[in-house]
Amino acid sequence: MLSFELSYDELLTYQGTNPRPADFDAFWDKALLSLDDVPADAEFVDADDFPLTTAVAQHLYFTGTGGYRVHAKVIRPTEPTGPAVLLFHGYGGEQPKWVELLPYAARGYTVAALDVREQVGFRTPSQERNTFSLHHHLVHGLDDGPDGLLYKHVFLDTRRLADIIGGLPEVDAARIATTGWSQGGGLSLVAAALTPTIKYAASVYPFLCDYQRTWDLNLETGPYDEIVTWFRKRDPRHLRQDEVFTTLGYIDVQHLASRIQAEVTLFVGLEDQVCPPSTQFAAYNKIQSAKELRTYPDFGHDDLPGAHDDIYQLIGTKL
Repeated sequence: MLSFELSYDELLTYQGTNPRPADFDAFWDKALLSLDDVPADAEFVDADDFPLTTAVAQHLYFTGTGGYRVHAKVIRPTEPTGPAVLLFHGYGGEQPKWVELLPYAARGYTVAALDVREQVGFRTPSQERNTFSLHHHLVHGLDDGPDGLLYKHVFLDTRRLADIIGGLPEVDAARIATTGWSQGGGLSLVAAALTPTIKYAASVYPFLCDYQRTWDLNLETGPYDEIVTWFRKRDPRHLRQDEVFTTLGYIDVQHLASRIQAEVTLFVGLEDQVCPPSTQFAAYNKIQSAKELRTYPDFGHDDLPGAHDDIYQLIGTKL
């Protein structure tokens, strides 16, 4: 265990540092209702450059909050068995290559991989030009209050994706799993929290948890170093510190965790200096549904040995 972190026994009971806004539940209830005012206008377009014999590869476009046209890759097996898997990528990354979706399709599962808005995004003509950015999404919109936070809209995109995929005729909406690493791990928990019908979530060292704890640890490593940079540029005397962390609390996965009804498996590298273990435990300890913890004492934000295969087999078992 790294010297900066809590002991393992302390991690098992740690309840987080970042404040939970007083109107947190009302905020998210209202945000979910706001999706009803935005027609999804979902469009599936065959990916002609990736022909398959036992499935169809498609680009999915749908409208999210703010009128943003969101993209996802989808593979739909020709002989579906009912389940679906939603995949979420890491921070600043992009959805998996087509070939990486095929193992789930081979089981007859529909699989969808979200392209997180503004992050190496798949551009469509309806989007504003020259808005691409790779960093600072965590604090994007902070000055505009909780409704202005980029991640509020990303979180809602996960719900919309789940609704669209769950509504396909070949998909059993009660047999959907979510998974991802880092940002994807965080979003896999978010999707489960905002979509009660999701059955299982496999989350690997989730990002987007317990922001004030990351600042207290003073690691100044990406991606949480964006908070330090924001203070240095916008509030060097920390006169707005309470306001800032309370606002970030609206997009803190630990505060959404109690909404999760899915079964959860959390993979944690106990040497992780990118997403410190305590921040992950802050979310895990608030999950009230069935859950399992898998720790890697000698690993950090690494390719955890065996985790990819384990997740594939777990999803097959749980669905």
